[in-house]
Amino acid sequence: MSVLPLVFTSGWASGINAYAVVLLLGVFGATGLSDDVPEALQRPEILVTAGVLFLCEAVADKIPYVDSVWDSVHTVIRPVSGAVVGALLAGQSGSLPDLAAGAIGGSTALASHTVKAGTRMAINTSPEPFSNVLMSTAEDLGVAGILTFAMFHPEAAAVIAAVLLLAGLVVLFFLVSRIRRFRRRRAQRREEKRLAAGVGRSPD
Repeated sequence: MSVLPLVFTSGWASGINAYAVVLLLGVFGATGLSDDVPEALQRPEILVTAGVLFLCEAVADKIPYVDSVWDSVHTVIRPVSGAVVGALLAGQSGSLPDLAAGAIGGSTALASHTVKAGTRMAINTSPEPFSNVLMSTAEDLGVAGILTFAMFHPEAAAVIAAVLLLAGLVVLFFLVSRIRRFRRRRAQRREEKRLAAGVGRSPD
């Protein structure tokens, strides 16, 4: 069976939470629940590192504005992680060239990361923190659920991931104007504060 559906799903999940993907795949492999997980992801040091970073992301991802900074830092990390995981999965199965799997996993991760980062920017236009917590929790549960489902039903999970990715891109398209308005208002407030501070320092 081709590993392509699992590569696609893991790429989508990596764009949302790369550390959760590495941790879950490693646990599936280490516990013998799946033979499709490469040895590199099952190493104890990899699992511990992924677990610690997952906990860091779980906290940072739920704090307004901190989540957007975290997303900015991971603009490169998540696609690279998706590409590496995809290449490792392809190398384990031998049913798909490593470079092709890396390209699929990386590009899918970049697309889902873009959706996540853009959606969080839109959510941060609201001052209350509850929407961040709800969205972050839903993302974590979604990644865990769909990736677990993919280990046993890869084709169906890939279809679900594709639908979610497409829906996210459509939603992001409609949120772009809201994000732009928020940035303009924030820039205007900063300029007003700067001018007020300048006036306050002026001699009488």
